[in-house]
Amino acid sequence: MDAKEILRSLKNHNLRKNVVSNLTKNNDPDIIQEMMKLFDDDDIEIRGEVFSTLFLNQNDILKDLILGLKHESKNVRAYVTLVLANRNEKNAIKEIRKLTNDPSGLVRTCAYGALGHLEAKESAKELHRGVFDSNLEAVKSAAYALTRIGEKILDKEIEELHKLDELECEKILKFFN
Repeated sequence: MDAKEILRSLKNHNLRKNVVSNLTKNNDPDIIQEMMKLFDDDDIEIRGEVFSTLFLNQNDILKDLILGLKHESKNVRAYVTLVLANRNEKNAIKEIRKLTNDPSGLVRTCAYGALGHLEAKESAKELHRGVFDSNLEAVKSAAYALTRIGEKILDKEIEELHKLDELECEKILKFFN
């Protein structure tokens, strides 16, 4: 299948699932961009296939994935962040750090989690700030990421996590003792 056929198939609701899983070796920037748009699809299987395909792609597609971090869709930004983390793309840390200021709580949650997964010690400032995020999931993600990078937690952060009265927060706090 040539690039035009692949792009056409990715836009066809009935064909896309079969096509996506066969693209793990593809490094065509247009095809990568079209695949990333599928993170907005209603079908969870499609989103999972896209995630797996991008994760398993052994080509250097870092530049294309980083473009996805700037996509207008919060779903694309969030899932691409997770793909980058799972691919262990440490060269994306700087761009992922920017997403800790994203207007979407989902994106911030994924960004904090990705920074923890990548053990990005240089992101400690953003992670500490994340403990005070307005989104509960982002708070938990930032706090857990702090444990991943071996960062000490401040008293005011401990107070904040206790205030949330969440079982998960209590579990996270145990990592700091």
